Amino acid sequence: MANVRRAWAMIAALVVVAPMALAGCGEGEKPRFVNATGQPTTSPTPPAEPVVLAITPATGAAKQPVSTEIGTTVTGGKITDVTLTTGGTKVPGSLREDGTSWVPDGPLKYAKQYEATVTATGPSGQVETKTTSFTTMAKPRSQIGSGLYLFDDKVYGVAMPVVVEFSPGIPKKDRAAVQRRMFVRTDPPQPGAWHWVANGTQAFYRAPKFWQPETKLTVRIGLEGIPLSNGKYGNVDRKASTRIGDSFEMKVDNSTKQMTVFENGKLVRTMPVSLGKRATPSSSGTMVVMEKKETTVFDTRDDPNPANRYVTDIDFAQRLTWGGEFIHAAPWSVEQQGRTNVSHGCVNLSTPNARWLFERTKIGDPVTVKGTERRLENGNGWTAWDMSWDEFVKGSALPVSTAPAATGSAPASPSAGVTPSS
Repeated sequence: MANVRRAWAMIAALVVVAPMALAGCGEGEKPRFVNATGQPTTSPTPPAEPVVLAITPATGAAKQPVSTEIGTTVTGGKITDVTLTTGGTKVPGSLREDGTSWVPDGPLKYAKQYEATVTATGPSGQVETKTTSFTTMAKPRSQIGSGLYLFDDKVYGVAMPVVVEFSPGIPKKDRAAVQRRMFVRTDPPQPGAWHWVANGTQAFYRAPKFWQPETKLTVRIGLEGIPLSNGKYGNVDRKASTRIGDSFEMKVDNSTKQMTVFENGKLVRTMPVSLGKRATPSSSGTMVVMEKKETTVFDTRDDPNPANRYVTDIDFAQRLTWGGEFIHAAPWSVEQQGRTNVSHGCVNLSTPNARWLFERTKIGDPVTVKGTERRLENGNGWTAWDMSWDEFVKGSALPVSTAPAATGSAPASPSAGVTPSS
């Protein structure tokens, strides 16, 4: 019996030792933890980085402009929800692409209280929420005038810039803040940039090249309530949704006294012209059809030079500059068209040619004149295309991204005191 007991004892020892030996010769230690992504690991998951969130305006802030955005600063996560309400009503809006603030879709109401709740979420699901409440200011008395030269549901030419006008001009120190409130979205996406004229009375938005035909432009100029350094505030928000049509381009060469017309890149017509005589030359540069009038009257009796004073009925007039340069019918200069320049700065055509052109052009179609004695002055019309892209972006008040931008309702009237030329 003693021998039998010893045999069973040895068997039991082998049963205990064998698993220990197997454990020592396996492929490695079995996983004992699960990481943040749910994968097994032999090491404990380090604690998740905390989400740190700060928002503005500060709680209790008073007399805030109606252009107020909900500012957000976050580390360790990203903004996942913003809710803004007033009187229980939710305010629609969206986060800027850089995540620095949440922008209401329209101006806030004057003298109202608002409550905001902002949530940020980390990569491991950790959540941080902040709330704030603030009140907006009463409606200011001192405001700037503004205009947007776009109408809803209209079709424009491929050179139609987004044109915003300010009266008085925006001080240089305020242009970056104003530009951040000027939003343009293009479909299909195309990169673009803003350019301010020197006195701040106009800002143009364009792409590096003419818009692609059938581009949709969605514009909001969120100006209302923006505080300016001159004590004034932006007057209204302006919006427009428009479409770019087919390419239609006019080129005028002073050396040949001819206009060539291209439709979708194809030459469709060549017409003789007469440009401005040497005393009143036409401007050389790339301009845009700004306005069309089938019939009008040119009245220049306030011109300081008596030789340039006249009152004339005009047909098929298309404005190119604020200074008074037009394309129009000039039956009195048909004999000179294609040979010599006799106008006061305009592009003269025969009546049949002027009618043919008028019936096909759109506001925003490009007109390039070359070879005259005078260069086009920046800001004398919609001069956004009369400079290289590198020159154009230098006029932006903010750094320019080369990515397609998602950066608005009645147009303003042209500048006062403008006299046409013939």
